[in-house]
Amino acid sequence: ESHGCVYTRTTGIWQTVWLEGIGESFIEQLAVIPDPSNGQVLITADVDGPARGLTLTATVYADGREVGSASTPAGWRHTHVVLPLSHKRLWSVQDPFLYDLKLTLRRGDQVVDALESYFGLRTVTIEGMAILINGRPVLQRTVLDQGFYPDGIWTAPSDAALKRDIELSQAAGFNGARLHQKVFEPRFLYWADKLGYLVWGEFPNWGLDHANPEGYLPVIDEWVELLARDRNHPSIIGWCPFNETRPHAEALQNSVVDITRQIDPTRPVLESSGYHHGHPDPDLLDAHDYNQNPVTFKQKWDAWFNEAGIPVRYTGGSTQRVPFFVSEYGGIGWQVGEGAWGYGNDPKSLDEFYDRYKALTDALLDNRYMFGFCYTQLTNVEQEQNGIYDYQREPKFDMAKLHAINSRQAAYEINPPLTVEPVTDPWQVLVAAQPDTSLARPWRYVAEAPGDAWILPDFDDAAWQSGLGAFGQKGGQEKRINTPWTGKDIWLRQAFRAGNVNFTRAMLVTHYDNATEVYINGREVWRGEGWNNGYEGFEITDALKGVLREGVNTIAIHCHQDDGGQYIDAALLLSF
Repeated sequence: ESHGCVYTRTTGIWQTVWLEGIGESFIEQLAVIPDPSNGQVLITADVDGPARGLTLTATVYADGREVGSASTPAGWRHTHVVLPLSHKRLWSVQDPFLYDLKLTLRRGDQVVDALESYFGLRTVTIEGMAILINGRPVLQRTVLDQGFYPDGIWTAPSDAALKRDIELSQAAGFNGARLHQKVFEPRFLYWADKLGYLVWGEFPNWGLDHANPEGYLPVIDEWVELLARDRNHPSIIGWCPFNETRPHAEALQNSVVDITRQIDPTRPVLESSGYHHGHPDPDLLDAHDYNQNPVTFKQKWDAWFNEAGIPVRYTGGSTQRVPFFVSEYGGIGWQVGEGAWGYGNDPKSLDEFYDRYKALTDALLDNRYMFGFCYTQLTNVEQEQNGIYDYQREPKFDMAKLHAINSRQAAYEINPPLTVEPVTDPWQVLVAAQPDTSLARPWRYVAEAPGDAWILPDFDDAAWQSGLGAFGQKGGQEKRINTPWTGKDIWLRQAFRAGNVNFTRAMLVTHYDNATEVYINGREVWRGEGWNNGYEGFEITDALKGVLREGVNTIAIHCHQDDGGQYIDAALLLSF
């Protein structure tokens, strides 16, 4: 039964299938690698059957006019053709030009097989912390598209419906999509190629036991088949084989990333969207953030990319040194029906919706380190009612307003981070969290409401229990949790000393799940709604000025649990 974000199951044949008549020798598949800097295209054709005496000819057309042709003896399996082009026109969002391609397999004068295809001349490269398309910083304004339909579930009602989904997205100012937890129809990718729509090729991994090696080979086999089928689509600008995985998926993830790079070195690979990133050499990183408070949302992502950002011991990786985007955000519910849901509290009016949408999106558009974003989501899907269109593809909002918000020029397009600055760690630790290992000190904690005075420095917490952070119960975090916490609320206190209080920056590093308030010496310095899924840094410089004092200080934290996993830990850092 469909519930939460687990929708109606799809089984059986749900995509278009067809039969092809072939001869004894035939072209099984082809790979096209554009090389625009040299004005040529590299073609590899897999020939099956007897190869003796075969010749492969590749011919390219632009608007019906031949612009290149080359022939070579065909061998069994891989036959390579380097084909110079007399006409060079790049594929881009603004100009999605496609070349026609014809391959002919001959034995002497006899044609034994022929096929027609197409390709786009474009490149995807990484420079510094930027992903460049044809050497340009194109902000990827994407939307989450789950490819569900009211009647067919995963099966679209028509080819026109596939095209229309892209046009609906573009009407709202998006230039692409994450094709979420589904292998989309080749016809959808065809329309993405034709319409200049940037997409991330993904794979459904929901329900997979990532810790069980018996499942690895089927996953890898199917993923390799997907790469072979779809790699010639210029609209696909990256691969993402997994979504929201836990640390125990790392072995499989790393293997799939390495295999993908061998098969298709022309695109970046995101090992898993959101949650756990464990590859020692990632192409890029991302995060999911459904914080509905635009102020704290912006503060978090502004602080994330500061030159002296969060130390890597908290994140387990070099967060600031590779391209990054928030690959799920928003998901704002609107007129949510009974038994349905969206993220956060429903806006009370359309104006409130537009204000929240704009402020969340502006926070990403104004951040030069964000190469893109992905808003959740294009349409309602069954009981998840946070689409900009309803399940029947009718608009819920004024698309002209959303288009204006999404399409304005981004800081990334003006000043992209093309160079990578060394990551430094100028921080002094005043309050240590679990990743600080031996620096961490016990917290006083209680699970019953302690009254209003608990945030004050002179509050007597001697009767409270004592334990090391982190506190909680959360899948994938077992190694970090030192003190179990399974109730609805927890209150924490810790005394600490400060020497020099003339700091230039202050950062709170916290992994919180769910809503959390942090006080220093009785003053609130930070508040987080919702949750996150790892230690993140939040700038609290202004909030801490005049509050921190020389000598003994007190940090007090309250965390409230809603549902799912729960976790709280925090560190306080200063730089001078």
